[in-house]
Amino acid sequence: MQTVEWDEEKNKINIVKHGISFQTARLVFADENLLMIPDTKHSVYEERYKVIGKIGRKKIILVVCTDRVNAIRIISARQANTYERGLYYDSLNASI
Repeated sequence: MQTVEWDEEKNKINIVKHGISFQTARLVFADENLLMIPDTKHSVYEERYKVIGKIGRKKIILVVCTDRVNAIRIISARQANTYERGLYYDSLNASI
């Protein structure tokens, strides 16, 4: 797995706002079925991606990140909403 990094101040804010630390969120990149979607709406200064994947046995999260030269940088993370969970499960069904 590629190195994952983040800004510690943003991590603290994310924990308060969404209840997920970036330390936990980085586990999404170990999901072999993760779904990576370009975030063109927010890719003004750099290419951003929305990554939807499973951490643990049941929890599906969405991580916004950018792909740097030597690392993936997490920008935010939260629990996936109903629509995003649907996208994740639809992509699983399509790959069968």
